[in-house]
Amino acid sequence: MTTPALLPLSGRRIPPLNLGPPSFPHHRATLRLSEKFILLLILSAFITLCFGAFFFLPDSSKHKRFDLGLEDVLIPHVDANRGAKNPGVFLIHGPDEHRHREEEERLRNKIRADHEKALEEAKEKLKKSREEIRAEIQTEKNKMMKHAWDNYRIYGWGHNELRPIARKGHSTNIFGSSQMGATIVDALDTLYIMGLLDEFRDGQKWIEDNLDFSVNSEVSVFEVNIRFIGGLLSAYYLSGEEIFKIKAVQLAEKLLPAFNTPTGIPWAMVNLKSGVGRNWGWASAGSSILAEFGTLHMEFVHLSYLTGDPVYYKKVMHIRKLLQKMDRPNGLYPNYLNPRTGRWGQYHTSVGGLGDSFYEYLLKAWLMSDKTDHEARKMYDDAIEAIEKHLIKKSRGGLTFIGEWKNGHLEKKMGHLACFAGGMFALGADGSRMDKAGHYLELGAEIAHTCHESYDRTALKLGPESFKFDGAVEAVAVRQAEKYYILRPEVIETYWYLWRFTHDPRYRRWGWEAALAIEKYCRVSGGFSGVKDVYSSTPTHDDVQQSFFLAETLKYLYLLFSGDDLLPLDHWVFNTEAHPLPVLHLSNTTLSGNPAVL
Repeated sequence: MTTPALLPLSGRRIPPLNLGPPSFPHHRATLRLSEKFILLLILSAFITLCFGAFFFLPDSSKHKRFDLGLEDVLIPHVDANRGAKNPGVFLIHGPDEHRHREEEERLRNKIRADHEKALEEAKEKLKKSREEIRAEIQTEKNKMMKHAWDNYRIYGWGHNELRPIARKGHSTNIFGSSQMGATIVDALDTLYIMGLLDEFRDGQKWIEDNLDFSVNSEVSVFEVNIRFIGGLLSAYYLSGEEIFKIKAVQLAEKLLPAFNTPTGIPWAMVNLKSGVGRNWGWASAGSSILAEFGTLHMEFVHLSYLTGDPVYYKKVMHIRKLLQKMDRPNGLYPNYLNPRTGRWGQYHTSVGGLGDSFYEYLLKAWLMSDKTDHEARKMYDDAIEAIEKHLIKKSRGGLTFIGEWKNGHLEKKMGHLACFAGGMFALGADGSRMDKAGHYLELGAEIAHTCHESYDRTALKLGPESFKFDGAVEAVAVRQAEKYYILRPEVIETYWYLWRFTHDPRYRRWGWEAALAIEKYCRVSGGFSGVKDVYSSTPTHDDVQQSFFLAETLKYLYLLFSGDDLLPLDHWVFNTEAHPLPVLHLSNTTLSGNPAVL
């Protein structure tokens, strides 16, 4: 086995990406849609004020209205018939006529003054520079992120996550027992992309001073890879700050002992200090999980690219070679693989939890290699064909869904996690076999529609954790344990990809619906919280602000309403935690899955 000819890039500094104000690159001469909207709004208000002032007067308890030829305008003490020369004019009678004329003149003067004031305000709005308008738009787009970050900064700083109602730090076993600042690392690139550079620098300072991986703590290899290594690499590529690359490599070295198994399939958990690994007790007789050991490729290839050390590349390519040799029932990859025996565990296949990002990373390995990793593309195409044949069905009501294969039969249930697949199908449409790009783009749109229905059929307009397609029940959760929403991003992620590829306005409309629902039902005074039942009009909060809410959900919402030239998809590939990594143009290296070099 020969060593891949990797570019020795240790010490090489990647030039920082100049995002400028992220949504508004300086080279664009034309106004963006959002700018045009603001200007049209101002002009509309200006025209309305100009013309409306000639026909209407203020209507309040202190002011009477007088007629300007409109037959439906009524004034006390007015007889519309007596003394009128035509039925459209109302005359005021009685001893108070002089007082009414004075009041009428005063009201006319007030209208003139209000009119002049409105004109001046409109003129001032129109005098605003493009930069000022951009700043106003940017502020509006950043409000949710600011609320989430600022409260974490106050109440949970350094902790992995935040309990926004209790207003204190929060963590789970995936991060181990130490305070690793998961929210800080996960949110870094979102802050940078949004132009929140003061907040970005606060996070960078904490990482420089406090992020330590030499702790006696057992962590999830998968979770710290996608959140920490992915987040640090993305922050490095965006900003050019060396500290992020250094920390990413330090953590990656701590994860390598997890691969010390008889098959090279890594353990799910590893102790960062001792290097001892193990698997989850609930995972099919000690098996490793497909979506976990199959979601390392993007980050590990970039680690070898940046350091010149092929060890990371070799680890993930070994996993790929092993999977290629194994039999797959009906062409499907089961979710469980025993790292000791190299045999499949329970025959359970899912494009949702336990399987999802494995398929995503096959496609993205091809995209990240500048479409030269043909081996990865073939594995993706083979897998998708089997999934379409055995798992993708249409309900009686016409909704396309992705079921789960369990012990020889299809379970007609789709998880929120599987909703990412709509975006994946759209992303992989170009380059598909037999010129089926249109087919897969349409399939992605159908999945997006189904997932939107899962949102639309709830009281809160937020989607449940999973939903059924049995009989009369379609796109609705049945079990109470499946009715929660924990600020997940997958549906909005699919909206964004479909928007990028089609510019169909429905995806922005659906994204805006989701944003409003999150703002209405998940926002609390101390941040954002998940809810326990999306079918209850008075939801109970779970009191957890997940780190992926800042890394993924808010990033995808922001990108959905930004221009296509912000992180264009022909230059950037997003890992499964929404951390953008650049396409590698590897004309003089061997990271293409070529068996000859392995």
